[in-house]
Amino acid sequence: MKTTLLASVLAFGGILSASAQSLDTDSIYGIQDVVVTGTRNAADVRHLPMTVTVVDNAKLTENNRVSILPTLMEQVPGLMVTSRGVMGYGVSGGASGGMMLRGISSGIGQVMVLVDGHPQYQGIYGHSIADSYQTMMAERVEILRGPASLLYGSNAMGGVINIVTRGMKQDGVRTNLNLGAGSYGTVQSEFSNQLRKGKFSSTVAGQYSRSDNHRENMGFEQYGGYVKLNYDLNDNWNVYADADVTHFNASQPGPVSAPILEADQWITRGVAEIAVENHYVRMSGALSVYDNFGRHKINDGYNPALRGPQANFFRSKDALTGVSLYESFNLFEGNRITAGFDYQAIYGRAWYTDRATGAEVINGPKQSGHEHNSEVAGYVDVRQDLLSWLTVDAGVRIDDHTITGTEWIPQAGLVVRPISDGQMRLMAGKGFRNPTMKEMYLYPPSNTDLKPERMWNYELSWKHRLTDLGLSYGVNLFYIKADNIIMTVPTGGTPPMRNVNAGEIENKGAEVEAAWHINGNWALNTNHSYLDMKNPVAGAPTYKGYLGMNYHKNAISVAAGLQQVCGLYTVNADEDSKEDFTLLNVTVSYQKNRNVKLWVRGDNLLDQSYEINSGYPMPGVTFMTGVNLSF
Repeated sequence: MKTTLLASVLAFGGILSASAQSLDTDSIYGIQDVVVTGTRNAADVRHLPMTVTVVDNAKLTENNRVSILPTLMEQVPGLMVTSRGVMGYGVSGGASGGMMLRGISSGIGQVMVLVDGHPQYQGIYGHSIADSYQTMMAERVEILRGPASLLYGSNAMGGVINIVTRGMKQDGVRTNLNLGAGSYGTVQSEFSNQLRKGKFSSTVAGQYSRSDNHRENMGFEQYGGYVKLNYDLNDNWNVYADADVTHFNASQPGPVSAPILEADQWITRGVAEIAVENHYVRMSGALSVYDNFGRHKINDGYNPALRGPQANFFRSKDALTGVSLYESFNLFEGNRITAGFDYQAIYGRAWYTDRATGAEVINGPKQSGHEHNSEVAGYVDVRQDLLSWLTVDAGVRIDDHTITGTEWIPQAGLVVRPISDGQMRLMAGKGFRNPTMKEMYLYPPSNTDLKPERMWNYELSWKHRLTDLGLSYGVNLFYIKADNIIMTVPTGGTPPMRNVNAGEIENKGAEVEAAWHINGNWALNTNHSYLDMKNPVAGAPTYKGYLGMNYHKNAISVAAGLQQVCGLYTVNADEDSKEDFTLLNVTVSYQKNRNVKLWVRGDNLLDQSYEINSGYPMPGVTFMTGVNLSF
């Protein structure tokens, strides 16, 4: 398999070195060259200094997956998502779904997930909830690799994954139903309806999925719904409201060396938003109010060889409520100024309840009255085309937190276009993360004197498209330096362990990506990333590579992907825990008629034995089959 991937890279290299044609867009997946994540307003990526990868709905849905994360891990260089089974990521002990971007982790809130540009994370623990991010709600996903704190504040220090929600662009009605079943009692179903009539449009979607997974006591069940309503007030103004709610019940069996019972979770996550947008030739912007909320009940389980069942349930609830206002102005030729204001109120409370009576346990982990934090910020970003081949971009954010105080966030970059079809980017940006409620108030290691984590990222990249050949490629080099990283260390006092700003990060690496639309039937895409970490962490491989192939002729479509991971620590800096593995996944679809498509998917067809979470072996070969109905 290593030989196959190496041969693929060499083949792409030969094509690139023998060709010199031209590029129209920055995206190597054949997706539009307009993005919103790096600027707040729609912008041509050829004029942006940051690295943004776009994965559209066609790519997200071609393998009939309920979650967006497996596809993102394949398509985005430098992104690794931890996993433990066929379906479901879970929370608490034994959970997976951690997103590592260039060795920076979403599990401790250093990489942010956004929905339409609004932050989504658990208010107490500060991390994303992986099972919340469903394909049914996504028009596309934009991934910005590198600091995004200028626009999005705390928790975006390592990058952002922005889910742009679906909408109906043309008059008519479109309905889709996707049903599937497969290995280990796995069932999935997804329904969506999109409508547009004149100025009104709507999207309504729902999903249900469940799996026994490949180990006992590892069941997973999830259901949820999404709705978006939009009304165009006139040619320049529109208003929309949307909401997404997901509930899942998950169990985890513990590591194979120390199995546990009754490790169950009942989790509800939701997000709601209302926004007013304006779109003019020389200006655009939006005012939005959003709320991200969650309710959680957790039984941490027990090892029957050591103790009996838990007497209490851990309970928590949180909310992240915010207001976002921004406006982008084009004052003169080649100029774009974006100014914005953000306010966030973060609420979180944790406690224990008696398992038998449901009564609150008085000695549960209270937060000493510190249940609310807030953050207010303003920012400005200026982008200017100085010459036809040169664009400069610079911005600054001032962010004030009720506990940690004021933080300044600068960012600067430039884009050089030595040829009309290629761009070289230079970028330097600062990112930061405020300590979470857990780190400051919850449990004995807590410390109210914690300061924000801080990170600088320096990046050099080149993008090029050879339009006549249907070929595009990109190369990125980056260097990351971070300090003030929050760690739990022995102190010799009371408590014996304490959260302190003692850690450092120094990562450097390279990323390569390419795509070739050979003809109307065949297409290839590949990406590769190399990461060198001064302090290795679990879930961040030294090398990750992917080779994808798409074939379409008449009614038959085939999507195959070969992914290789090398040097993956499943335990921080533990050489004995390193994993190397190669995964082959294939989906075959048959379009029976314009309304009915049949599909079958095989995952891990090489039957690899491997772990991503320590102690949780992944399943071997698995299959799913189903039908997609469209009207």
